[in-house]
Amino acid sequence: MRLSRYFLPTLKENPSEAQIVSHRLMLRAGLIRQASAGIYSWLPLGFRVLKRIEQIVREEQDAAGCHELLMPTIQSADLWRESGRYEDYGKEMLRIKDRHERDMLYGPTNEELITAIFRDSVRSYRELPKLLYHIQWKFRDEVRPRFGVMRGREFLMKDSYSFDLDQAGARRAYNKMFVAYLRTFARMGLKAIPMQADTGPIGGDLSHEFIILAETGESQVYCDRELVDFDVLGEAVDYEADLQPMVDRWASRYAATDEKHDPVRFAALPEARRIEARGIEVGHIFYFGTKYSAPMRAEVSGPTGEMVPLHMGSYGIGVSRLAGAIIEASHDGNGIVWPDAVAPFKVGLINVKADDAACGKAADELYDRLRAAGIEVLYDDTEERAGAKFANMDLIGLPWQILVGPRGVKAGTVELKRRAGGERAELSAEAALAKLA
Repeated sequence: MRLSRYFLPTLKENPSEAQIVSHRLMLRAGLIRQASAGIYSWLPLGFRVLKRIEQIVREEQDAAGCHELLMPTIQSADLWRESGRYEDYGKEMLRIKDRHERDMLYGPTNEELITAIFRDSVRSYRELPKLLYHIQWKFRDEVRPRFGVMRGREFLMKDSYSFDLDQAGARRAYNKMFVAYLRTFARMGLKAIPMQADTGPIGGDLSHEFIILAETGESQVYCDRELVDFDVLGEAVDYEADLQPMVDRWASRYAATDEKHDPVRFAALPEARRIEARGIEVGHIFYFGTKYSAPMRAEVSGPTGEMVPLHMGSYGIGVSRLAGAIIEASHDGNGIVWPDAVAPFKVGLINVKADDAACGKAADELYDRLRAAGIEVLYDDTEERAGAKFANMDLIGLPWQILVGPRGVKAGTVELKRRAGGERAELSAEAALAKLA
C-alpha cells in the first residue's frame, strides 16, 4: 500500500484526553478515533490489527474443537428474565424498547441467548459435548469509560460456551479453553499468566483470568517466575487427550492479583522466583455448572432416559482490548513496537529522498518486488522530509523498515532496520527480500 493513497491520520502531539500509553499511541498512530465516550471508530491501520488478532483467536478456537456462529447484538429481555439476571445486572446493561414497546437490550454477554439456542436444538446426551463461539461487538455502559479501548463501552469480544452432560465433561472443556488461551496469547507475542479469579456477574465456582505483565497494567500481580519461563508454543497439544496435567503444571504455581494475594504463600517462594508487577487482564474463563441451564430448562435426556440440566462454561477474550494491551506491553519512546503476528503490515518501505529520481525508481521497483513476494508493505512515497518519515514509521511500529537512499542506490544496497531493538544492516535488495520472506 502506498502511503500517499492510504488513510493514515497521524498526530504529532499527545492528545490531552489520553492518560495511558496505549490510548495516546493508538490516537497518534491513526488506529482509532473517538466517536463518543468509550466508543471508537477503528481506522484502516487499527482495523488491520484488529483483524489479525481476531484471526489468531479464531484459529486457536477452531483447533480446540469449537464451532463458530454469530449471535445478534440486540437481545430480548425475556431471556434474561428467565435466567434471573435482567434486574440483577445493573446499569451497565443498555436497556431499550423497540417500536412495539417490547423490552430489548444491547447484549453485554450471551449466556442466555446461547442457552436458548442450545435448549431448542439439542435433545439427547449423545449430541454432547459441544463448544460454540462467536466474535461480536458488545456494549457495557461503564460509568467512567477511560483508557481508550482498554475500558470502553463498546468492544469486540470472543465468547465461547461449552455444553456437557456432567461436571467431569465440563472440566475437560474448561481445560481445553485454558490451554487454547495460553496458545492464543503466546502467538501474539504475549506472556499470559492464568490466575484464579472471582466469577463476578457471570457466576459459577471455577474461574481463571489471563493477565499479561505490563508496567502500566491496571492490577497488581504476584507470580512465580517459572510461569513466565514456560514455553507455551514449544509443546504439542492433543485436545482429545487428558489436558489436566498441563493445566495443573500452570495452576500449581503461585499466581494472584492483589484481590486474591496470599503474602504467606508468596513469601514461601525462593526470592529469585518472586515477581511483583502490574498486569492487564486479556481473557477470562468460567465454569458455572447449571446456573443458566436449570432456570432456563436447557436439558437433555441422559443415558437412562432421565432429563438432565446441561453443565456449562463460558470463555471470553477481549479482542479489541488486546490491541491496547499489546501496545502497553510492547512500545518504546518512539512509538508502538508491534509483534510480527499482529502487525498491520510486515514492513515499512521509505524513500528517503523523494525528489531523487534514482531513489524513486529503486523504491518503486522494490515495492513491486515485495508485493509480488506476498510481503505486506506500507510504502512511504510521500514528499515529506526524511526525518518526518522515520518518526512516522517508528510511531506506527511495523516490525521491519527498509530505507532506500541516494548512497545506497549508488552502492546497490538498502538499509534494513528491525523496529524491535533497532538493529540495522546494509544489504542488497535481494538479500533483504530473502530475509523478509
